[in-house]
Amino acid sequence: MKIIALGLMSGTSADGISISAVNIYTAKKAIEVLKYKTYSYDLKLRKKILSASKMNAFELSGLNFELGYLWAKCVRKFCKSIDLKYKDIAVIGSHGQTVCHSPFANIPNTLQIGEASFIAKETGRPVVCDFRPMDMALGGQGAPLIPFLDEFMFAGAGPKLLLNIGGIANFSLVGKGVKTFAFDTGPGNCLMDSLVQNVTKGEIQFDKNGALAQKGEIDYRKIEKMLKESFFMMRPPKSADRNDFSFQFIKKHFRNINSKNMPDIMATLNYLTAKSIEISIKHYVRLIPSEMIVSGGGVFNLELMKNLKDLLKPMKISSIEDYSMHPLSKEPACFALLAWRALNGEKNHPYSATGAEGKKILGKIIR
Repeated sequence: MKIIALGLMSGTSADGISISAVNIYTAKKAIEVLKYKTYSYDLKLRKKILSASKMNAFELSGLNFELGYLWAKCVRKFCKSIDLKYKDIAVIGSHGQTVCHSPFANIPNTLQIGEASFIAKETGRPVVCDFRPMDMALGGQGAPLIPFLDEFMFAGAGPKLLLNIGGIANFSLVGKGVKTFAFDTGPGNCLMDSLVQNVTKGEIQFDKNGALAQKGEIDYRKIEKMLKESFFMMRPPKSADRNDFSFQFIKKHFRNINSKNMPDIMATLNYLTAKSIEISIKHYVRLIPSEMIVSGGGVFNLELMKNLKDLLKPMKISSIEDYSMHPLSKEPACFALLAWRALNGEKNHPYSATGAEGKKILGKIIR
């Protein structure tokens, strides 16, 4: 059976809203990304999103509606660009923009904004949103949720490691005879992005291709010190928030941050991301597969991919693109799948990855 669903994802990097149109083949347990596009945020909106954790209730409520209204316009543009009629869409899944994720608070909590009612109003189609709270109500971390797609795609194959490097990095272990296992390993691109954005005052948003890191020298003593931070010492299940690895983290470990020493700091942060992934895999994966499939923006950071390949030899490091999926389309595709399952009353919960006490249907449906 073929179903067209849309998935929307605005990640911790807050650089834009990504939309995937997918076909879901329920009998074969396969998913095909038909079209994908990211609509970038302007610098003013991006700054607003990244400062959302400091907003008062009125400001946060305003941003919630502003994003929902914008995303509805982006869905309109996207569908028009690929000649997709709203009536042919079965369901739309929207992850929302995470502005707070505190799984270790006295009362664990999470908040994703971007009012999905605007998308439902624009399209007239059911929209599923707010996927994380039910998992947390069941004692889970609320994340990562992408392992459900990994399991859906690769459950019948031999053991596979799948790594997603967005703002935060996480991996999942799935496959035939394998109990899905996943957790956030720590920073993905967020520390590197934060460094270059702060030093250049927003003129440069990220280290393209890892070029800055390639020019710098790694401070291995700093790496050892940073890896003693509490998040890295925790056992899984665990999930991270961008605020756990913000510019404050960088200032804590480096002095006199400026354009002259930025390449050295960038090289060190790049290696920290790779090293924290390697440690997480080697400490907690009992049977390490021969291949790891990488998705997310980190795929395009050549220095980061080189560091991963060096640290994880002889493991083969592949891109999800080798499996006919754009590296940035995977997360929105996952929320299209989660939405389709929720709409049809089917469980869509990677509970063994999050630490929740049982499997449920995640998401709230707006019709």
